[in-house]
Amino acid sequence: MSFKCPQGHDSSTSDFCDVCGEPIQAVPAAPAAAAPASSLTLDPPVAAPTKKCPSCGDENPADAVFCESCGCDFATGQVPPPATPMPDPGADWVAEVWIDPDWFAAQNTPGACATSGAPTVVPIRATTALIGRRSKSRSINPEIDCTNDGAVSHQHAQLTLDHDRWYVEDLGSTNGTFVGTPGDPLPTTPLDPHQRHELADDERVYVGAWTRVMVRRATDDEKNTGL
Repeated sequence: MSFKCPQGHDSSTSDFCDVCGEPIQAVPAAPAAAAPASSLTLDPPVAAPTKKCPSCGDENPADAVFCESCGCDFATGQVPPPATPMPDPGADWVAEVWIDPDWFAAQNTPGACATSGAPTVVPIRATTALIGRRSKSRSINPEIDCTNDGAVSHQHAQLTLDHDRWYVEDLGSTNGTFVGTPGDPLPTTPLDPHQRHELADDERVYVGAWTRVMVRRATDDEKNTGL
């Protein structure tokens, strides 16, 4: 069975479109007051009917068969055993994943911003890294995991290393991928989908409601600890 998303794509899943990440069961939002042309206005994902997982407590689409977070089978209540992690050498590159309150405030996003603090440092061990949210039922396991930011698409953007330079590409996300430089105003124009943008050494990638990502070389300590 296939489902039609609001953008007209055919999707094999009934919660979010496999092509663009748009919620399938979109509910029109109440009209909001027009924002100044200079402000950034990104529409947050539209809430769809959900049900709570009996194992981990996470919310899932009402018609989901498995929990997207832990893989619990809603029919049997069984949870698959966790995979055994394999030892891995230190990475030459890492991504710092920040919660950025300024990015959150600039978008006028409803609700509250997650608590900010030190960044999550993620090793990048391959020449590509997916930015997105986990989906156990759809076997989506992004290297740059932004599961806590609901405005990030499951397959939002991709980082690619090419001849010692990093590129970012929006994968047709619902809310767009933005690139900015520290000291400049926050970006308001998203990247064109499926067009690679070369990242300068000081550029940051902004996605979702509050997520900021910076790619940099790993320090010697990070390499020595196997990060």
